[in-house]
Amino acid sequence: MKSALFVDFDNVYSGLRKLDPSVAQHFAQKPQRWMSWLVDSLQLPDPSPAGARRRVLVRRCYLNPQVYQRFRPPFNLAGFEIIDCPALTSEGKTSTDIHMVLDIIDLLQHDTRYDEFIVFSADADFTPVLRKLRRWDRRTTVLAIGFPSAAYRASADLLIDQDEFVREALGFRDEDESAILAPPVAGAAPQPGESHLAQAALELLTEAVADSAAPLPLARLAATILASVDGMDAATWAGFGSFRGLVESWSLAPLLVSWEGGGVIYDPRRHRAPPNTPAASAKVADIFESITNLIRHELAEASQAVPCSRIASLITAQHTNVAEDWNGMGSFRRFLDSLNIGPLKVDWNGSGGRIYDPRRHTLVSDRDNKAGGNGTSVFDWGRHRDLLPLATQIHDVISVPLLSPADYRVLFKLIASDLVK
Repeated sequence: MKSALFVDFDNVYSGLRKLDPSVAQHFAQKPQRWMSWLVDSLQLPDPSPAGARRRVLVRRCYLNPQVYQRFRPPFNLAGFEIIDCPALTSEGKTSTDIHMVLDIIDLLQHDTRYDEFIVFSADADFTPVLRKLRRWDRRTTVLAIGFPSAAYRASADLLIDQDEFVREALGFRDEDESAILAPPVAGAAPQPGESHLAQAALELLTEAVADSAAPLPLARLAATILASVDGMDAATWAGFGSFRGLVESWSLAPLLVSWEGGGVIYDPRRHRAPPNTPAASAKVADIFESITNLIRHELAEASQAVPCSRIASLITAQHTNVAEDWNGMGSFRRFLDSLNIGPLKVDWNGSGGRIYDPRRHTLVSDRDNKAGGNGTSVFDWGRHRDLLPLATQIHDVISVPLLSPADYRVLFKLIASDLVK
């Protein structure tokens, strides 16, 4: 089967980064690995001739060189043709989508007659293109990270499962994170092309401290840098391996940095020095004990596994400073894995993860969690059974988890309390 691949790098990378920065790094730095999986292991869209094998004759990657220049070499080595799509507006809007559409239409009428068009993007703007390809009797395969629209999913012949892509194509395992997040060797310099990220972060830090009336928490500063500096990544921190490594690479005088008690940065000419080290350290220990107790209390009250998103929301509401950058770890997953919550366990297989007590809870798979063909569910809907068809329809259209009535009640109460605020 003759195939053409079109990768919206900005879209896929940013989507994976929301899941976990380390996963995004796997995608950006190891395209040869996931290309091998795409060719050798991914099923072909139906209908396909018996014994057919995918041949990716065209490989095109569309990226913003102003932000992702450092990822060009791996894609070059993987045989990709790289199409530069720089920002055209002050908001950072690029022309990636129109470039991809024009290239797809060109190849649609090419003499080679490509059998399959593979699109890596969650942008619903490609829906009309997928439908046009179907009218021309071409197969379409889509990788959409996040929650693509129902119309977009329905327009593709094959939708690559997000979790399968992370596990199988990227070969991402928890134990890999130690290698990715390992600090660089002393004296190591950042990779070429990353110095502008460090400079942009330094300018933001200087401005933030100047505008602050009190010492600025480093966790808040780290979160601000990740959100504001395009291309900054919690897995690498501009090549310095950690936020602390990045900060310590700068000459900040007359500003001072204290890493005790969660860490602050301050100007001694304008700010009062932070409290003494023992008291601050004790306060941090108390915070982590409070978070651990919060998780244990929530699980003790739950009749089934608790979604990690629920725990993350509770921690965010009660410990905002910790949640801003998850204590410098960049993601809730790594923060949660660092806590000692035994005998409680965490299952990360689908639905954003679940925390459960193996002594009291029995896990059910996401597949079992869906309503069956006979309108039944693993949850007992009881007197609310008439709501099950509506909940199932919402689940099928927008891919939200099919929760139990009790979980929906908790969710709606949280939404109502947020709206009141």
